[in-house]
This record gives sequence, C-alpha cells and structure tokens, in this order.
Amino acid sequence: MSDIKAVLFDMDGVLFDSMPNHAYSWSHAMTQFGLAMTTEEAYMNEGRTGGGTIDILAQRFWHRNATEEEKQHIYAAKTELFNRLPEAEPMPGALEALQAVKDHGWKIVLVTGSGQVTLLERLSKHYPGFFSQELMVTSFDVKHGKPHPEPYLMGLEKAGVRAEEALVVENAPLGVESAHRAGIFTLAANTGPLPDKVLSDAGADLVFRGMREVGAYLRALP
Repeated sequence: MSDIKAVLFDMDGVLFDSMPNHAYSWSHAMTQFGLAMTTEEAYMNEGRTGGGTIDILAQRFWHRNATEEEKQHIYAAKTELFNRLPEAEPMPGALEALQAVKDHGWKIVLVTGSGQVTLLERLSKHYPGFFSQELMVTSFDVKHGKPHPEPYLMGLEKAGVRAEEALVVENAPLGVESAHRAGIFTLAANTGPLPDKVLSDAGADLVFRGMREVGAYLRALP
C-alpha cells in the first residue's frame, strides 16, 4: 500500500446514510407505474443508473425496456418522493476516513451513480474542503454506470493515477464489482442490511462493519 496516491469514494451509503431513503422511494414510487421493487432489491441495485434500474423493472413487468420519456417520468416520481423525506445524515465515521486520506496527502475522488444537481453544495456543507468538481464522477459523466468499470476508470483518469496507486471505498455490490473490474483494491463498508458475503463475492478485497472501521484502516496505512 506504499504507492497509494488517491482514494475513490462512493457517496450514498458511504458518505451519507441515504440508502434507507433511496430504498423507500424506489419501492414506493414504482407502484404508480405498475412496477414493484423490494427494499432488498433496491440495495442490490444501488449504484446502477436510474435508467438502468428502471429498465430491469420494465423488462420484468412490461417485457420491454422503458422509453427515455418513461424513464424521465418514473425517475422524476422517485426523486420527488426522495426529496420529501428527511435529509440523510452524514455517515458516521466518513469524516474521519476523509481526514485520514487528506492527512496522508492522497487525492480524494468522488465516484457516484447519482445525478443530483446540488451534489457539490451538499458535499461542501458537510465535508468542507475535501471535494472538488474536477475530481468528481457522476451519472452525467459516464455512458455505462456501475457495475461497468467505466465510472472508476474515469475516476482514475481524473486523478491522474493508475489502478495500483488507488483504493476504492464502496458499500454496494454493484459498486464493488465496478471497482474490482477496474482493477482497484476495494474496501467495502457494509452500512446496509446485506450479508458481508454479498460484498466479498462481488470482489471486495476487505469488508468492514461501517465507515469507522474503514477510517481506522486508512489511518493505520503507512
């Protein structure tokens, strides 16, 4: 680990305890369109683009992909419900993990499947001084979302580092798979209801019980 130059962080479930809100809004908003998604399925599909998630449901219930207009309409309904829920709190231990990376002098990169337009503002509010626009990868930047490796490959490119010079902090199976396929050593913070084995099977090199453990690990690195 002596060659580390950057750490790439996912957002939902890593920096913010937002997955319960996402799972609730996905599962409840879909019913008005004749679609259904369980809470567990929302966690399993975390990190996938909204359009990709909608297509999985459309194939199951409509036996076809959703049109772009349908995707926009459905995702807008999910977003509206999500925005009515109480704002998710920062994930316990995330600030300490970010500070450990900063103290090492490593670059901090955000790699998220989110397309929230207020993303940078929210990160600046809760994690001032840690994130910059030029070191962010969002759903607007990529053609292929997680579990495709493109988001993390783009994160490496933006940071100007090779895969062996980086670490990833993820919490979701699809995100772990994306990072693993990009060839990056991946730390999984299990902040949700899924068994640890789901994350290790997806390719996580180490699995931790939350961000506090991740922060302690990062702090202890040489």
